[in-house]
Amino acid sequence: MAEAMDVIKEKCYLATSEADLIPFLEDSRKGVQKLIEQTKKRFENEKRQLTQLETMKFHEKEGYAKGYQWIAGVDEVGRGPLAGPVVAAAVILPESFAILGVNDSKKLSENQREKLFDLISDCAVSIGIGIIANEIIDQVNIYEATKLAMNEALAQLSPQPDFTLIDAMPLHYSDCELSLIKGDSKSVSIAAASIIAKVTRDRLMKQYDQLYPGYEFARNMGYGTKKHLEGLQMFGSCPIHRYSFEPVKSHFMKI
Repeated sequence: MAEAMDVIKEKCYLATSEADLIPFLEDSRKGVQKLIEQTKKRFENEKRQLTQLETMKFHEKEGYAKGYQWIAGVDEVGRGPLAGPVVAAAVILPESFAILGVNDSKKLSENQREKLFDLISDCAVSIGIGIIANEIIDQVNIYEATKLAMNEALAQLSPQPDFTLIDAMPLHYSDCELSLIKGDSKSVSIAAASIIAKVTRDRLMKQYDQLYPGYEFARNMGYGTKKHLEGLQMFGSCPIHRYSFEPVKSHFMKI
């Protein structure tokens, strides 16, 4: 007698290889065949993600081969918005790191980032977060503020890194470092840092949306969307706006 659909569905969910699907291949029910196809697609997706993970661990593996033990990835979010802080994260992952799906945070959905944030937080050797407020950004410029955020994040790591992988800009925090253009797509450690930084900043902007309604910070994260600019025209600037950024600067000068 054929197994019930809910039983087969559970077995497909738990399947780890196509060999686990063999008992159901001759089941002619459309529902069963659909489950088999969905499970095969899951295997294919996991295979692609595993290949991606191995590719993104290239620089970390090189570092371990050279004798480095604590390899940190560093990235930031929030350089372009008109409001809010710039946030950087530094992450040291274990050498055995094997979580699938870690990638440049911009390529992930909010739901994917939230899930990966928790997984990375649970397994990381150490995580540091640097937050530089809009007032400091206005004082020193966004480039220097970004470096301050990255250095602050690195300073929180324990143990301290002996090799640092950085997205785009040189820092000279560690004696040994490697700056990678589009590093959040090339290094799993930088990608992990980009996820931690992105989720941290998004959560902050959602809190700011409650404090300063009218700009839709929870939706635009401080970027200059149409609704944000309309809010700026209607309500003026608020305490987290960057007065050195246009059009906030021009609007502020008119007041």
